[in-house]
Amino acid sequence: MMIPAIDLIDGQVVRLFQGDYQQKTQYQYTPEERQQAYFNAGAKVMHFVDLDGAKDSAKRQLATLKSLVNFEGMVIQVGGGVRCEDDVEQLLALGADRVVIGSLAIKEPELVSQWLAKFGSDKIVLALDLKIDAQGNKTLPTHGWIEDSGVVLESLLAQYQNAGIKHVLCTDISKDGTLSGSNVQLYSELCESYPDIEWQASGGIGSIDDIKALIPTGVSGVILGKSLLEGKFTLKEAISCWPNA
Repeated sequence: MMIPAIDLIDGQVVRLFQGDYQQKTQYQYTPEERQQAYFNAGAKVMHFVDLDGAKDSAKRQLATLKSLVNFEGMVIQVGGGVRCEDDVEQLLALGADRVVIGSLAIKEPELVSQWLAKFGSDKIVLALDLKIDAQGNKTLPTHGWIEDSGVVLESLLAQYQNAGIKHVLCTDISKDGTLSGSNVQLYSELCESYPDIEWQASGGIGSIDDIKALIPTGVSGVILGKSLLEGKFTLKEAISCWPNA
């Protein structure tokens, strides 16, 4: 499944290069216009990141998000600065179908596991950004990839599997925003090792061939951000190349 992604700052569609707020591209259309266009092209799931909320949860773009999450016919997942249970409840009450949790999922797995039990596994998406070192270790930096958490992927997933995790969005940091292709080997390994998880592949998609390369891996979804915004291909082309779209 193709999952168009939109990052938001002050109600505007933007993209950051590898998570850097200083390397920002702003696009001239509104998020509502892009969402409608993606829906018309066949998108069934959308991914929104509130970058203002990621910096400061008090500055969450609630008015903008409310207009986006209540969109009939689409499953909407929203992330950005989810730091407490009230944040999860706020986004679900706003109308989001799924809440995406990043840094907190790494720092406080016991707490997030409680949320999985309370809200249900279909309501929570873990967003795990991987940094793969020279020895092949899959480490998990936090807070915009700045802090080294000291946590490796396998140990974290062991905790979440016991809690019944279903959705994981996984980004290879080295690929994000590069349009240079995704880490196909990584997703093949993850899908084989953790077949009960519905993996969303994120980072590096720059062409239809990059999407096709992910088909054998077994990922359930592909996040498409910069590639769609910059017209590398159309969403219809992407959907048509995916099996059982």
